[in-house]
Amino acid sequence: MNYLAIDTSGKNLTILICKNDIVYSYFDSECGVNHSVKLMPKVEELCIKYDFDLKDADFFCAVVGAGSFTGIRIGVSTVKAMCFAYNKPCLSITSFDTLAYNKDGGKVLAIVDAKHNGFYACGYENSNVVYAPSYIMRDELVKILPEYLAVTSTEIKDIDCEIVDIAKGLELAISKNLHKVTLDVESLNPLYVRKSQAEEGR
Repeated sequence: MNYLAIDTSGKNLTILICKNDIVYSYFDSECGVNHSVKLMPKVEELCIKYDFDLKDADFFCAVVGAGSFTGIRIGVSTVKAMCFAYNKPCLSITSFDTLAYNKDGGKVLAIVDAKHNGFYACGYENSNVVYAPSYIMRDELVKILPEYLAVTSTEIKDIDCEIVDIAKGLELAISKNLHKVTLDVESLNPLYVRKSQAEEGR
């Protein structure tokens, strides 16, 4: 199996290259708002390093959110462009998947810090979504926490969460969702759990 996967949904930049079933990962925890500048040069650099030709990919994968609106758009549009350019199928993985798939079974709550006491959350039980992706405030989050093992990618003040490896989670999520790979590239769309600040201000 061969694929390229990217995650630009947060301040990190994650790129996975799977070549002949061997996965090589790149993770930059402090990409910030520089995805548009760093993404393609890093992809090209990694393709050279691992002797990987994009035309040999079986599919391309993007993390579609929830997270940074701008980052998500960059990732989704980049993967769509690759799919069209090389006539390849696509796979959508959520940022919640990259967290939850680090844990094998049980009830897991994947949490993405949306800042200003707001959070994106999604609950899983044995890898199945049981609490739909939502935008919730801290008070509501605290109420549902006792039901789950909470996982996130960075420390959240006063919230008891296990910090997990989102690059590894992305690899695991892809391996368990291969049945969702599709030639319908137009189905690859951002997961916006709430409106952007610009939209809310209209």
